[in-house]
Amino acid sequence: MSILEIAVLIFAVLALVPTLASLTRFDQWWVRGFDFPRLQISVLTLFILGLVILVFPMWGTWQVVLASLLSISFLYQAVKIYPYTILARKQVYRLEGRGSDTRLSILVSNVLTPNKKYDRLLKLVKYWDPDILLTLETDKTWEEKLEVLENDYPYTVKIPQDNLYGMHLFSKLELENIEVKFLISDEIPSIHGYVLLRNGEKVNIHCLHPKPPSPSEDATSTNRDAELLLIGKEVKEQDSTLVFGDLNDVAWSRTTRLFQQISGLVDPRIGRGFYNTYHAGIPVFRWPLDHVFHSKDFALLKLKRLPNIGSDHFPIYIELNHVSIAEKLNDEPEQADREEEEWAEEKIEKGR
Repeated sequence: MSILEIAVLIFAVLALVPTLASLTRFDQWWVRGFDFPRLQISVLTLFILGLVILVFPMWGTWQVVLASLLSISFLYQAVKIYPYTILARKQVYRLEGRGSDTRLSILVSNVLTPNKKYDRLLKLVKYWDPDILLTLETDKTWEEKLEVLENDYPYTVKIPQDNLYGMHLFSKLELENIEVKFLISDEIPSIHGYVLLRNGEKVNIHCLHPKPPSPSEDATSTNRDAELLLIGKEVKEQDSTLVFGDLNDVAWSRTTRLFQQISGLVDPRIGRGFYNTYHAGIPVFRWPLDHVFHSKDFALLKLKRLPNIGSDHFPIYIELNHVSIAEKLNDEPEQADREEEEWAEEKIEKGR
């Protein structure tokens, strides 16, 4: 075997590691980290597959074995991301409706605490004029800079923190029974309650920002998974519901898919695109971390990834229409099987 063949063999084996890691249930940060760049892994796998075909003798043993394994790996990754391409069936129906009293718009922005470009966010808010603004990683300084919004957003929830988990909620619509909870950790807040639409209907809201699995944040994904799945169980029994924020998980991960299966909430990105919000500064490494999930009685009006505000996250904007017919039109998320539900319970217990 030549040096070139040995090098390609090593690269091929390394290219299989992300898929093998994704197949496991280990929750160490470096294992779960492979859930994020599935598109990048797919492209890399195809590139290595091409090298194997070019370098190894045609139909030689190594070529057949490696090409087969790499092809299976590529198909596995492609199946995971396929629902978030325009080729897939849309899960959420688009429906204009006649009135404006059933509409609700939300802008979610992880501002990055050290970011000083406050005006960029303020300009976006002025332009898009959302009914609800959720900011994440906001500290006391950001709180002071955003006070100018309170003339237009009289309902606020302020949780300034210096640990990158501050959270501020601004609403033009009335908020009711708002609770700030620390579901898994005393350091990580979340906001829960109701927003009243213009027609008087109540909608449950849950604003989240769990800690990601990473060497600098959390050694495992257990706490993040537990928070998402705990909310998934809670909203299962609720009527009209919105869950939004920086979930520090990608839409195609096992945890997020299980969250959908348990909660019954739908994802407006399915069939429309990735809407990658992170990392704003590294185009090659981007994936969707900021989410808005909703119950089936909402139809989609608009979904946009907004321009960079100086953060490592792009803001995301969504406009929904709360109409009863949407429940019949939107697709039903698949149901979790017993094994998945038991895994969810185990995660929640470990997180607690």
